[in-house]
Amino acid sequence: MSERSATLELAIELITRASVTPHDLGCQDLMIKRLEKIGFDCETMVFGEVTNLWARRGSAEPVLAFAGHTDVVPTGPLERWHSDPFVPEIRDGVLYGRGAADMKSSIAAMVTACEKFVAAHPDHQGSIAFLITSDEEGVAVDGTVKVIEALEARNEKITWALVGEPSSTSTVGDVVKNGRRGSIGARLVIHGVQGHVAYPHKVDNPIHRAMPALHELARHQWDQGNQFFPPTSLQISNINAGTGAHNVVPGHAEVFFNLRYSTEIDPPHIMDTTRAILDKHELEYDLDWSISGYPFLTAEGELVAAAQASILQHRGFATRLETTGGTSDGRFIAPTGAQVVELGPVNDSIHKVNEHVDVGELDLLSDIYQTILERLLA
Repeated sequence: MSERSATLELAIELITRASVTPHDLGCQDLMIKRLEKIGFDCETMVFGEVTNLWARRGSAEPVLAFAGHTDVVPTGPLERWHSDPFVPEIRDGVLYGRGAADMKSSIAAMVTACEKFVAAHPDHQGSIAFLITSDEEGVAVDGTVKVIEALEARNEKITWALVGEPSSTSTVGDVVKNGRRGSIGARLVIHGVQGHVAYPHKVDNPIHRAMPALHELARHQWDQGNQFFPPTSLQISNINAGTGAHNVVPGHAEVFFNLRYSTEIDPPHIMDTTRAILDKHELEYDLDWSISGYPFLTAEGELVAAAQASILQHRGFATRLETTGGTSDGRFIAPTGAQVVELGPVNDSIHKVNEHVDVGELDLLSDIYQTILERLLA
């Protein structure tokens, strides 16, 4: 077997730590040991159960921050894995393990990219930073958002943020996320009158009442999207009703839905439109909203240009800019004024059993990161 690269070795070390959210289990300590050797000042920030790392090399601006997370999602049924998810295995040129794609390989590539860049440019311009959390896959309340609050309080600004989320679709670098849709969810409780199914005139069936309104909500055209964002989409994720008996009309129905929305609309518009549709159907209801992320976009600028040029240099093709997919911690960094892009491995296996990444693409990712550093800070 050929000698393993530094990026692969570090990815394996990180995957062996079963850092299911919100736990870090020493992943950031591994990073700190490597980063301190090349001149980074490392600051651990603990909020609640969450361990965060802010590391910085240099004191001047501009600041290029690598952002990511050491926590992973639960494994799911162990019997469905072909190997232990926290004992990394390489089979046929593919590295298997929980976090291989999301996103410990990215973190490894970030570290080795910085090691190579600093060796070549010890007196580089500006500053390099790392913003790493163990609370991205969970509720995300004590992670990146808290670190950003701390940095803002002391007026420490990020110029460019490169988030290592698995953005690629078929091969590393084919897609870069230069923004994300907003996410707003709701819990809707529709009230009726419980009773025997044989006496429909004595009941008010909340399921029957809900159906026309839910159908209209699902079919409503919220916007047309724009050149960067697809049209806003509402998806119903759960409907709960019933007493457990087949001959009882329930007294209420509970519905959960979510909208991934573009920059063409905002939460107040979504809330007002939803209430107007529900009121039109004369429902008695309670509605509770939860906003988990606002949309952001880095359409142009030095960071997008550097990512595009680096991918073209190393992959020989032009990358696509997209804003699809779920939310990321970029939503907490972008409002500070930073340019934000997401660039990482192929995302086909993320959150699945037998999560994996192509070994051959790990060093490619490190080289792409290194070239971005060179274009921005050399």
